[in-house]
Amino acid sequence: MGFDGVRGVLLDSSAVVSAADTQNDDVLLAPGADYLFRKLRYSNIPTGITYALGLSTPKVKLLETISKQFSFDIFILNSSSIEVTEKEVARAWGDYGGRILHVASDINTEPFVKLSNSWLCIILRSHGEELAGHTDGGTSEESSVLYIDKLEQLPMTICSFNRKAMGKDGLVVGYVMKPSREDDFAKRGAFPLSPTGNGLIFMPLTFELPISKQLQQVDVIIHKATDEIISVELSSSLEISNNIIYSKGMLELQRCLEERSDCCVIDPFGNIDPVVDRFKIQNLLLGLEKLNTEGRYKVRAPRCIKVENFDVPDLRQRLLEAALSPPSIVKAQVACGVSDAHSMAIVYKVDDYKGLNVPVPAIVQEYVNHSSTLFKFYVLGEKIFHTVKKSTPNADILIKLSEQTGLEPLLFDSLKSLPTAQNEQQSGDASYQEAEKHQMDLDLVTVAAKWLSEMLNLTIFGFDVVVQDGTGDHVIVDVNYLPSFKEVPDDKAIPAFWEAIKKKYKLRQNANQE
Repeated sequence: MGFDGVRGVLLDSSAVVSAADTQNDDVLLAPGADYLFRKLRYSNIPTGITYALGLSTPKVKLLETISKQFSFDIFILNSSSIEVTEKEVARAWGDYGGRILHVASDINTEPFVKLSNSWLCIILRSHGEELAGHTDGGTSEESSVLYIDKLEQLPMTICSFNRKAMGKDGLVVGYVMKPSREDDFAKRGAFPLSPTGNGLIFMPLTFELPISKQLQQVDVIIHKATDEIISVELSSSLEISNNIIYSKGMLELQRCLEERSDCCVIDPFGNIDPVVDRFKIQNLLLGLEKLNTEGRYKVRAPRCIKVENFDVPDLRQRLLEAALSPPSIVKAQVACGVSDAHSMAIVYKVDDYKGLNVPVPAIVQEYVNHSSTLFKFYVLGEKIFHTVKKSTPNADILIKLSEQTGLEPLLFDSLKSLPTAQNEQQSGDASYQEAEKHQMDLDLVTVAAKWLSEMLNLTIFGFDVVVQDGTGDHVIVDVNYLPSFKEVPDDKAIPAFWEAIKKKYKLRQNANQE
């Protein structure tokens, strides 16, 4: 039996292309069109563009460009021979049941009324006027025409149909994050509008529409709230949460979620507070000591101190007491969400902390010799993956590289580039491949990952591990929320991602029923 949800979407030129700009004769996209194209491109739902015979050449060229850019099909719609277009679409997409949604403007609805027996017509109201008997994005069983006011409503409409087709087996997952991050996830197939194998339907949330109305459609929310941080006011206490100021849209989402206690949030906003604060994470990681046993490698936090001001006279003494001898790595205490969160420095001399150009408060952390090898771990529910990446060289190599600049502090942005050495300069380091083979104790880090998951109460997160030369200590140097896990093959990572979401939802449902 075929799936009775949405099996295809057709976007008519009348809905996605505006009239030419009268000043320079350019053809423009309709408001919300680019947003919709991006959502449909990786939706796992066939998408096409239709236009009528006689459309102007500039508009046709624009539609052809869109078709190539977003991998959409193009169909010519002949109002005098609608059946021909229907057959072309069926030939391209198959005819196995389900709905084809045809989106057009209400400027000229005459050709689309003829389609109402085979396709569902979605009419974009040109002035957003309420029509009697219709609700935004909704339709009745008897109606074959649906009205929307904005193109941004279409993904929500698709999800509504697909959820109904799935019945109790379907879950709608609303997601929100910055566009570039969303695109990274979507192009790997992580956010399909059509149901996944385990019944998830992903619906993008947009701040261009009322959040409360969108939440009516969803069962689960997954977010990258750190993308919407405006500022962070750090607490002076480890026990008190920081005051994280989010964007207006994210604040509205938080407010609406307070009224939707039945909605499963992955993960609650309060749970990401430690991940925003490097000092809180470092103190939490001190608890790793309880996992260590005799006769095997240790897993631990790096030694560190918090510095409010680099010019304080007792800094040298504090560094000595914490066994932090140069070189040390200095990081802003705020770990994400603000522009300078990834500003860092490697400092070779204690005297060079004075006037250091790293935001304060900051964390001064031991520099661990690790043979230029970084192990990135990703926790997706109960699944744990890891990859190996090149990292910064050992201290002796760094010092050699910096001698030509008089061992001045090495400033860098960790999101853009890391200080590295060429292979021929790494004579003091074990090889990258050898470090991967014999140093990593995966069982130990797996135990640490499960411990971290419980302590943070996070479903999807990542952390970085370096293995200290000589001692073999496994040092967790960074923790982050909802990483891209793009180094993990899609055929493993994406199903694990979906499984983690579904299982979290079920656990929450079971807890609510107890």
